[in-house]
Amino acid sequence: MKHYYTDEKNTLILISLLKQHNIRKVIASPGTTNISFVGSIQFDPFFEVYSAVDERAAAFMACGLAEESGEPVVLTCTGATASRNYVPGLTEAFYRKLPVLAVTSSQHEGRIGNYVAQMLDRSGQFSDMVKMSVQARTVYSSEDEENMVTSINNALLELTHNTPGPVHINLYTTYSNNFVVEELPKYRVIRRVKEDGYPDLPKGKIGIFVGAHAAFSDEETAAIDAFCESNNAIVICDQISNYRGKYRFLTSFVNNQPVDLGTKKFDLLIYIGSVHGAYMSFSGKQLWRVNPDGVIRDPYRNLTYVFEMDEINFFKHYATGENNNTIKELCDKASEAAIKKIPELPFSNMWIAQQTASKIPSESILHLSILNTLRVWNYFETDKAILCYTNSGGYGIDGCLSSFLGSATVNPEKEHYMIIGDLAFFYDMGALFNKIPSNVHIMLINNGVGTEFKNYNHRASYFGEEANDFMAAKGHNGFKNENLVKELCDKREIAYYSASDKKSYLSVISNWLNKGSGPILLEVFTNDKDESDALEIMNNILVSDAVKARVKRFVKRMKKRVKRHGK
Repeated sequence: MKHYYTDEKNTLILISLLKQHNIRKVIASPGTTNISFVGSIQFDPFFEVYSAVDERAAAFMACGLAEESGEPVVLTCTGATASRNYVPGLTEAFYRKLPVLAVTSSQHEGRIGNYVAQMLDRSGQFSDMVKMSVQARTVYSSEDEENMVTSINNALLELTHNTPGPVHINLYTTYSNNFVVEELPKYRVIRRVKEDGYPDLPKGKIGIFVGAHAAFSDEETAAIDAFCESNNAIVICDQISNYRGKYRFLTSFVNNQPVDLGTKKFDLLIYIGSVHGAYMSFSGKQLWRVNPDGVIRDPYRNLTYVFEMDEINFFKHYATGENNNTIKELCDKASEAAIKKIPELPFSNMWIAQQTASKIPSESILHLSILNTLRVWNYFETDKAILCYTNSGGYGIDGCLSSFLGSATVNPEKEHYMIIGDLAFFYDMGALFNKIPSNVHIMLINNGVGTEFKNYNHRASYFGEEANDFMAAKGHNGFKNENLVKELCDKREIAYYSASDKKSYLSVISNWLNKGSGPILLEVFTNDKDESDALEIMNNILVSDAVKARVKRFVKRMKKRVKRHGK
């Protein structure tokens, strides 16, 4: 009889990654629910499988195996109370810092609490029993699969990360008896690098993607620049990346075009910083994360290495001193080509950013609210001595104004500028009842609606004007009342200006930009149609002939449809 692997994909992922992480010792206890796992590994010569009927004894046996071998040891048990008997042994492993992996097999979690036989809740663990607990659910989609690959890699790495110790994986099963997979798939493995074992850089184009980041020191900037020069790399930035070196590439404008000018696809992405501020179009064959925390973060489901170290040490290691960079010129030319073709834009946040971004004074602090404001201000470059921030951690509209005022209060020697939409402003307007420092410049873009939801490419645009009532919150907060904010500013001794078209905006913008004797607020009234039109124009500056032809055919069909319905 030939013996093959189960067809349960979550189990295949676990087995594949155990082998790639060189974890071979397994202590199996009898049962039905773990047959998919045990029946797959017992005939694989890579694994050393031991039998222990009593799960309590099995867990203590694992402690001894791990201690003497210096290797991680896997436990596998069935459902019901089997896993409860691991508690004493795992507690022992926790305090002795032994890498024991408890794989408890389980039925579908929807059966928890429904009086299904042999079904217990394993979602919570004692804090001094395991370092990490992962739910390895049944895989039904590609996203499920990628999530399992990341989660199981994370669990296996945690066994020996910093202080070794036990880890728990709750492995779901469908009780499949299809042991038909002849060749074990090789799933993506994630490695952690600390002080040595640096992998070779892949050949080709490299993109350093900088999420939200604190200000870079001159030494850090120089290290990144030297890396880029040596390794054909560019630094993929949005405004809150705060990298201002030679290889900065403000990516949103060029990469949101419907054509690829060679700036969208990379052989390697290197991620530094935290949550990014812009939704940018690019991809990489694999991702490396560099951060002292060493945590597994896998936003694009292509993570292969985590470097637990300071960024400067990473970049210095790979900088060779050679000049091998060709991608910078490519990105510069793409940006120049797009900028030259920008037509006259409608009066909108996008037009305001175009007119104003480069004029914000050097050495200032810029805050951008979530979300449409943050998006459009990533299309235009600001002075290299400006630092930019947003609330990208939670990525909500709440608190943007408060964060800005906190920064301005603690840093009074720097002028602070904020661009904020009306929903975000009114959501957080209570912050204005605190003491407002004199270095505050607020620009309120008031279009009377959550214009994010009215943009041509947002899913809510499907509903047209019917999106206004409950999706886009149109008509709240006085609905572009010209006196509401002005009266508030008068009471709070904030200088107030307003604009409702290009001419009036250009006449007052210098007042907003210049340092004054007190806080200032400029309210700009726009409408959601112009906002959407401006975004659509900017996202279609560079259009190939094929795309133009498709758009032309689409417009022609729509005109015929309108004409037909008009009759």
